[in-house]
Formats: sequence, structure tokens, C-alpha cells
Amino acid sequence: MLRCNSRSVVAAVITVAALVGCSSGDGYGGPPPPPPAPPPPPAGLSVGPDACTDGNAGDFSCSGISLSKRVSLADMGGTTGSDLWGWVDPLSDNEYALMGMTNGTAFVDVTDPEDPVYLGMLPTQTTSSAWRDIKVYENYAYIVADNAGAHGMQVFDLTRLRTATPPETFSADAIYVDFEAAHNLAIDEETGFAYAVGTNTCGGGLHIIDIRTPNNPMMAGCHTDFGVHDTQCVSYIGPDPDHANSEICVNSAVDRIEIVDVTDKGATVSLSSTTYAQLAYAHQAWLTEDHRFLLVGDEIDELNFSVPTRTHVFDVTDLDAPVFIYAYDAATTSIDHNLYILDNRVFQANYTSGLHVLDIGDLANEELTEIAFFDTFPDSEAAEFDGAWSVYPYLPSGTILVSDISNGLFILSMP
Repeated sequence: MLRCNSRSVVAAVITVAALVGCSSGDGYGGPPPPPPAPPPPPAGLSVGPDACTDGNAGDFSCSGISLSKRVSLADMGGTTGSDLWGWVDPLSDNEYALMGMTNGTAFVDVTDPEDPVYLGMLPTQTTSSAWRDIKVYENYAYIVADNAGAHGMQVFDLTRLRTATPPETFSADAIYVDFEAAHNLAIDEETGFAYAVGTNTCGGGLHIIDIRTPNNPMMAGCHTDFGVHDTQCVSYIGPDPDHANSEICVNSAVDRIEIVDVTDKGATVSLSSTTYAQLAYAHQAWLTEDHRFLLVGDEIDELNFSVPTRTHVFDVTDLDAPVFIYAYDAATTSIDHNLYILDNRVFQANYTSGLHVLDIGDLANEELTEIAFFDTFPDSEAAEFDGAWSVYPYLPSGTILVSDISNGLFILSMP
């Protein structure tokens, strides 16, 4: 979700002018904070299991996706939800959901998707925050929060979940303090480096952390060219021979998409800076698995330009010169938030319209087709900041996890 550190009063209607004028002073700019916490969901909202039949799974509209179980925020000791990630125990193959909430991070065993077990919470390190981001490396969770004072990065040993006595209140194993707040976090699991963005350091750009010793993170460098809202960092396997065997970060930098070579942490190199028509807020982007194409979500274009839910598609065969292909417009009007790609499928968390799954065809010929959806927020389809925040499609079982700001954790199945 977008955020802003400015203390100035901003208009309720988000405009491009607001994006330009709203700045944290650390090189990271963003639009206004979200509205106040939404009211609690209706008491009778389905918890499942409910098969998707005739367009509905319990109280939720759907196509091709069924509800295994919903865990409410109240059942996890929270009030509003945010980001989401997953973990698989390498010893037992048990699967877990790690869900951010305003007051901390909830841990839920989803090994049996129809009978999940809430294990407990790691409370926030400082104060409540609408923005909490979680990633995993080598059986450790790394957790950051924005607008939460000197929160730093919590490090939590996930193997402790094996012996948890629910509901347990956990403590962090370590705290990284070389930044205070951070808006997002990415990890290249192949190299063992983490990339925090939107911090009070590095001009709001990439704050690079060596986590190869997982419980002893060490600062490794900065990339300061632009403030960054979100990033994906990968060991590059794409078709550009000039950057073979490099480590690359694709930065969603609010008013542009920036591609950076971060192979040398002390001498990062910006390879390209790209914009597109009707750019409002470059929020998040993800590479296809062959690293040839990039799909970009713009969080504010639906509001500023009255367009449908939109995904921008780029050819990044040449990392130094990305080429815009087209904008995929969905049949919904909701705001897109986070998307992830697994094989030839795109999993999108699109706020009020919930989870949407797209099939990737020949992107060079504009082949992107919706094949399934599950609406986690039945109250509205409007372009509002409520509903599905994020999705995690990478559990080996095929179970799909979705975090919803108002309605909690959704555990879903798709044939």
C-alpha cells in the first residue's frame, strides 16, 4: 500500500499533483496514508470450507477457486491486515502462513488447509502500523514496518513454530537497527541478500543487507538514485547477454521503473529508468520466470484516470532499454495492489475485487487472460483501499494464501 511521511495536509482525492508534492524528505515520496481502519466485517461472513459452486463459495463470489478456510483477524489477535508470506518446514513439510497485522505478525499452520491452527503472534517492535512487510530466508522471517518509529527489522527463527504452544506471544531472535522504518523488503534467496526500501536511509532507495548468516544481518551497501516503493531482486537468468550472471533489482520507484545491477553491493549501477502512459504511482512489479517480461501494477491509475484494473506489460529482453508492450485492462474497477508469478500464471491481489488469476500466453502478442478469481471483500468493488492486500501462491501443496485488510487470512484451493 502507498504511504507518505509528509506532515502536510493532503486532499482526500488523490491526484498526480499530490504525488509530486508529498515527500518524506529522505528521497522517498508517496501519496497520502490510507483511510481510518474499516469497520469489522459482518459477523456472519463465511469461514468455510466452501466449494466454489454456481459462482459462490459461501458469502464470496468466485470462479475456479474454493474457500478451504478463512481465519478472521480477531482469531489472530489483530484488527486490520497487511502483507503476507509463507514458509515450508524442511523437516516436516508443514506449511505456514505469516500474516502482517497492525499490531504484529501472525503465524498460522495451514498444513491442513481446512483446519488451520493459529500458533501465535510476534508483536510489533514499536507501535502499530498499517504497513508490515515479511519475507523469508533459510527458515528465518524478516519483518519490517513503516510509520512505526525505530522499528528496525525483526529476525525470527521459524523453526520455533515446531514447538509452539498456541496461542503464543513470541519475541524476535534479533533486531537489525541500521534503519528505523521501512516500507517494503525483498530477498534474493539465491545470494542471501535482503533489500529494504522506503527507509530513512539510502535516500529511500535500496538498503542492502547481508543475511547469509541469518540471525546476524549486516549492512552491505546502498543504492540511492531514486526513492523506491517496492522491489524484486533476482539472480538474473534472462536473455540479455550483457548481464548474464548478474544480480538485478527491478525497482517500483513511484514515478518510474528502475532496473539496477546490484552484483557489486558497493558500486550498484542503474541500467534503465522507464515510464509509461498514464503513470500515477508505480507500486509493484514482478518478472516472468524466464526474466523476459515484466508486469507492473500502478496503484493510483484507477483513481486518477478512471481506468479499469490495469496491469502494464514490458519486454525487458534488453535490461538497458525496456519496451512497453501494452496495458492489460481487467473487467473490474478495483485498485491493483500486489502481484506474483508462478509458472505461467499471474496471481493478483486487487483490493476490493480480491484475488484474480491470469494465464500468461504470448505476452509479445498481448495474450493475458483471466482464468479464475475469488472476491475476498464482498462489500464493494469500488476503487478503494480495502480488501485483498497480498497473495502467496508458492506453497508446494498448491494452497493459495490471501491477506485481506478487513476479512483476515484466506486459505484457498484452485484445481
